Formats: sequence, structure tokens, C-alpha cells
Amino acid sequence: MTEVKANHHDTGYKEIFSYPEMVQQLIEGFAPKEIAKLFDFSTLKQHSGHYVTPMFDSKAEDVVWSVQAQLDEEQKVEIYLYILLEFQSKVDHTMPLRFMHYIANFYSHLYKNQNLKPTEPLPPVFPIVLYNGNPRWTAKTDMADMIHPVPDILKPYQPHLNYYLVDEGRYTEAQLEQIETPMSAVFSLENATDDQKMARAILRASKIIQLQQGERRETINKVLTRWLKRHLQRLGLGINIESSIDSLTAEETSMLVENMENWKERLIQQSIQKGIQKGKQEGKLEGKLEGKRESARSLILVKFGEKGLAQCEAQLSQASEERLDQINRAIFSAQTVEELFN
Repeated sequence: MTEVKANHHDTGYKEIFSYPEMVQQLIEGFAPKEIAKLFDFSTLKQHSGHYVTPMFDSKAEDVVWSVQAQLDEEQKVEIYLYILLEFQSKVDHTMPLRFMHYIANFYSHLYKNQNLKPTEPLPPVFPIVLYNGNPRWTAKTDMADMIHPVPDILKPYQPHLNYYLVDEGRYTEAQLEQIETPMSAVFSLENATDDQKMARAILRASKIIQLQQGERRETINKVLTRWLKRHLQRLGLGINIESSIDSLTAEETSMLVENMENWKERLIQQSIQKGIQKGKQEGKLEGKLEGKRESARSLILVKFGEKGLAQCEAQLSQASEERLDQINRAIFSAQTVEELFN
């Protein structure tokens, strides 16, 4: 099960995890090895998700899969992988409680719609929270830890539910490079703080895809290509991306890396020229300075929305030309508005 950010930070994870190949990549690359070894990934089957209760806002996107697990030499059981995709920029300290509600509603759904008798045992679940926000995740992972301490005699009667956390930003680049899966390349791209790291992640994604076999390679290539387009557009690199990237082959990714800086520079210069023209129309005399100010405003508006722009309007209005140049380039790697002014 899984976690995440707000709408303009939506990176297309729901589509990624609608493919069994990518679910397998997540579990094999980032779940405990002992758990991954239990699963027969050829039996992955997708189910209806999104079990939201009135207590919580519908911020989450759910992806639910079942998979056969070999518990011992004789016993097999169906386990549900409940992937909660939640896009937000801050830690949700109610997550254990939310999971308890979601899973209880999921079980109710099984009783209601899948003819599971009340006398039959409920299927096990493997809850995962995939978090790609800032700052690092600090919420409790066990419902029991949210409850006030009680005497031992009362502990058996307290609710208990634990989820497995995958906090993308906690992985170093060296750690991600040791995990040869497409999901590790996705995490690297999300964590990239400069052009060099992003280019390296794109090339590594291409290399990993080439290691895949048959139809699996074609599917993963298609999914990651669409995700990368969306990610680059979110960063403001939307110039000609649709027509320039058809797949993450070695040739196309090399071309993409070479053109990334040119695309960014063109986008900045276009925004500056629009700003200069707007300044002239409004009778302002600052010329290029005002153009760079308007460029920063337009790029911040695209990436962080009206709220983000309002948050830094005062600082933009006082920024020097040199500072505006820094902001215009930092916007492509910044994850929050605050990072632009640090």
C-alpha cells in the first residue's frame, strides 16, 4: 500500500501501478526480501480500490492487487497488496488510523461483493506507504504507537495495524543505483536536485529497460516513457516533449539529455521576452529586469500554482537581476517554494 502529494505534484503513479510488471518491481526492489520471496508474481490480479471513509478526505488513490503466496511447503494463500497513492507535501500523522479505516472498509467490500462468508478467515494484507514528499516521513507506522501507554493487562485489547514505509527521499543515490529496477530510476528522477543527477537517472532508466526481456521490456518502456514525459512537463520542460520522446531507448535518452538544457534555456528566454513585452504594455521601464521577474512569476505559477506564487510574491518584487536568474534556473529542480529562496 502506498502514499504521496497534491494534485500538481501527481506523478502518474496510479498508472504505473496499474501494470503487474511495475507492482512486481516495487515489491522486489523495495519490500523486505523475505516477503518478496513468498509471492508468485505470475498470479498478480488487480481489484477495485479506493475504499475511502467519510472520516477522511478523498485525497488518496488506491491500487489493490492480490497475489498467491507460498507460506510453507504445503500452504498457499491469497494476499492483498493494498497500494495507497497519496500526494501531499507534508507528513500525515493520522496514517495508521487511516489505514485501519481503509482496510476495514476493504474487508467489508470483500464480504459484500465477493461472497466471502463471515465464518471464513479474512485474506492477509500487505500495507505499503510510498511517500515522495518533503520533509522525511516521521509519522508512526503502527496504530498501537498512536495510543496512550496502558498497563500490560490492557495491551491485548488495543488496536494494532502496521504498514510498511517506502520513503523515496530517504534513499541515497548510491543505494538506488544498487537496485536494478525501473522503480529505482523513477525514485532517482524524483529525487534529482540538479541537471546532472536527472540526466544520470534518465540514462540509468534506459539501461535498466534494456535488461528486461520480451513483452516485459516493451511494457516497462511504454509505462516509464509516459511517466517521464509527465514528470518533465511538471518540471517545466514541456517544449516538444510529446514529439521528441517515443521510448527510452539508448539513442533517444542520449538525445533527450543533450537537449534538456537547451529546452530549459529556451523556456526561460521565452518567459523573459513575454515579461519584457508585458512591462512595456504597462509602461514599466525596468526592461530586462522586469522580464526576468515575470519569467520567475510565470514558472512558479506553472509549477506551484497561485498559492505558491502568492507565497513568494513579496520576495520576487524585491529580487535583484542576479537573484532572479538563480530563481529561474532553480525552479526546475526545486520541490517546494521555500527551496527557491534558501
